[in-house]
Amino acid sequence: MKIMIAEDDYRVAEIHEQFLKKMKNVDVVAKAQNATEAVSLANMHQPDVLLLDVYLPDRLGVDVLPELHQACPDMQIVLITAATEKTIFHKALQNGVVDYLVKPIAFERLQQSVDKAKSLGKWLQDKQPVNQQAADQFFQGAKTKHAPPEALPKGIDQLTLERVRTLLRQQSEGVTAEALGRKFGASRTTSRRYLEYLISTNEAKAELEYGIVGRPERKYWAT
Repeated sequence: MKIMIAEDDYRVAEIHEQFLKKMKNVDVVAKAQNATEAVSLANMHQPDVLLLDVYLPDRLGVDVLPELHQACPDMQIVLITAATEKTIFHKALQNGVVDYLVKPIAFERLQQSVDKAKSLGKWLQDKQPVNQQAADQFFQGAKTKHAPPEALPKGIDQLTLERVRTLLRQQSEGVTAEALGRKFGASRTTSRRYLEYLISTNEAKAELEYGIVGRPERKYWAT
C-alpha cells in the first residue's frame, strides 16, 4: 500500500512516517508541505492513501479535497488534524474523507485507519456485488435490522425486553416493578426479572424508597 503524507510541520510528518514504517506492506511514497504540493505529488505518485492535514500554509486541506480526488481518483483520504470545528468535519464528510483522526493520534488508531483503507481498497477491486453485510463493514456504527440479537439469559425475551426498556425510559419518576408490570401486562415477578436484567447491563438503576408506613419499595429508573 502506497501512502502519502501532507503535513507542514516536518516533526509531525516524521512521527506519522515512523508510525507507518512499523506497519507491514506499507510504503511512504511522498511527503508534501502544502496543498499545492499535495495535489502535484498525488498526481505523480498515485498513492492508495493520503494522510492530510487541514491547516496547510497555502490552503485548508478540506478546501483542496476536490482537486486531490481529481488528481488521484482512487486515493482514499484520511484527515489527521487538530481542527475540532464541525464546519471542517462537515466539509470532510461532504468530500468523501474515509476517516478523521484528531491530533495527537495514537499508533493503534492510525493502524486501524490504514487497515480499514486496505480492506476497502481490496473490496472495491472485487467484482462481487454489494450486499448489506459488506456495506456494514465500512459504515460501522449504524445499527441495522440485520444486526445480530443480543445474547439473552433464560427467561428474558427480546421483544418484551424492548418493551420494558421503552416503558422505563418514559417514566419521569422511579417506578416499581408492580406498576411497570401493569403497563405491559405482566406480573410483578416477571417485571422485576426484566428490570433487574437492565440493571445488570447498566441500563437501569434501583433505590429503596421509604414511605410513611409499610415496607420500603424498590423503585427503578432508566440510566
